[in-house]
Amino acid sequence: MVVRSTAAPPTPWSKTLAEPDIHNSAFVHSSSNLIGDVHLGANVIIAPGTSIRADEGTPFYIGENTNIQDGVVIHGLEQGRVVGDDGNNYSVWIGKDASITHMALIHGPAYVGDHCFIGFRSTVFNARVGAGCIVMMHALIQDVEIPPGKYVASGTIITTQQQADRLPDVQAQDQQFAHHVVGINQALRAGYRCAEDLKCITPIRDELEKTYTSITVEEFERSSDVSKLGADVVEQIRYLLQQGFRIGTEHVDARRFRTGSWQSCQPIDTRSVNDAIAALESCLADHSGEYVRLFGIDNGKKRVLETIIQRPDGVVANTAIKTPTTASYSSYSNNGNGAVASGSLSAETISQIQQLLANGYKIGTEHVDERRFRTGTWQSCQPIETKSTNEVIAALEECMVSHQGEYIRLIGIDSKAKRRVLETIIQRPGGVVVTSSSKPALKSVGGSTATATATSSKLGADVLDQLRQLLTGGFKITVEHVDARRFRTGTWATAGQVQASNEREAIAILESYLSEYAGEYVRLIGIDTAAKRRVVEAIIQRP
Repeated sequence: MVVRSTAAPPTPWSKTLAEPDIHNSAFVHSSSNLIGDVHLGANVIIAPGTSIRADEGTPFYIGENTNIQDGVVIHGLEQGRVVGDDGNNYSVWIGKDASITHMALIHGPAYVGDHCFIGFRSTVFNARVGAGCIVMMHALIQDVEIPPGKYVASGTIITTQQQADRLPDVQAQDQQFAHHVVGINQALRAGYRCAEDLKCITPIRDELEKTYTSITVEEFERSSDVSKLGADVVEQIRYLLQQGFRIGTEHVDARRFRTGSWQSCQPIDTRSVNDAIAALESCLADHSGEYVRLFGIDNGKKRVLETIIQRPDGVVANTAIKTPTTASYSSYSNNGNGAVASGSLSAETISQIQQLLANGYKIGTEHVDERRFRTGTWQSCQPIETKSTNEVIAALEECMVSHQGEYIRLIGIDSKAKRRVLETIIQRPGGVVVTSSSKPALKSVGGSTATATATSSKLGADVLDQLRQLLTGGFKITVEHVDARRFRTGTWATAGQVQASNEREAIAILESYLSEYAGEYVRLIGIDTAAKRRVVEAIIQRP
């Protein structure tokens, strides 16, 4: 079989006319393209339809026993190099026993370590992926270094080092799967090489029967049966595991729910989404007719994202984060359990309070009547000095009662940086805001907070508030969309940016995205480019 490999074309940055260096045991399919200074180690297989071009960035290194599957593209920029395991500089380094699967893109400068698995249509650009990492399908890894032995779920976008450092570890079944893929491709390499030699077919078939068909592989399935758990709960489990949190579950009957006397279900020590879901469903089955809640535990043993996922009358379809009532706080402080409830505040507002306190921020409240609301002349309620969730809620409710018929807003304050990190209106003159959303801090114009007059037939008042504040705060605004099927896996795609000189333009752009992706989920993203973090993620359209 003729191998299609050619020398690199002469260019101002590469005049050596270097040709591929292919080990005699490697297999390169005739329909693939191999150009320039590319080293292929022993037993490498290059599948049909691949393009490996070391004509701009150069050289490339592909280690022994590695498989490059159908449709893979490997290329590199003229500038930028990585240090390979041999200490030399490369545009692209791919170690030994690695799998670069169908339609993946490895674009230099890029380093992929030994025993790595890069899933279908995933992209690695200007990044290092440490040895033994498993990167699943449709992932993006850019401008970061992934530590060895980490797992990247399908659809994940990793563009900051903080995201990379918080990735979960690869599990045994993941490693077994990656090993199985390498074995299968070595069988293919042997089969292709002897395909034209009838004498070698029989002994190869016998060898494959002994070597490869004996491999047993656990079912490798990350998308779970959600017959008992809603898609939101499954997504929360996946998020907690991806961020490196442990998962806990607790239950309580209706009588003890009022006192917050929660009891733990069996510990969940797995990093597998499927195993965590199975343990959670077991807890639900064992305690049917009771309240069951899910929460994450960080390394500091703090709780995050407490969510009641079952009530005595069945599983909660639309979950909301809860915390203990003021009456049950003594129980909460003694045993670390309990669930906050508030007759005046929405679950989202309670969640915001919890997250602000967990991040060490102070909480404040302000009020203003309808006449002064237009000028932004807010006045402070009583200062809140406590770090207790229940006491904050009590103070917030007291402010709301004292100023009925007025606007009330919740404020998060970074006392070290002396700036506001959150401003959310939680009460309007017509009553309490039922669904609140996180908003970035407003910037004052001429001593008063800017208010908008633009309206929209497709966007709600809360979305307009968020958009207005993002524009005022100078944040970058983008839009993402996903269909109902991929929503369960969190595989969001970028629709585009909202680049506008004024609010009306921004609303028009946002409405055009809603029309373009009618029948899909659409979410608004606010990005603090200086801090390289998202300040707002709000779903503004559902199917």
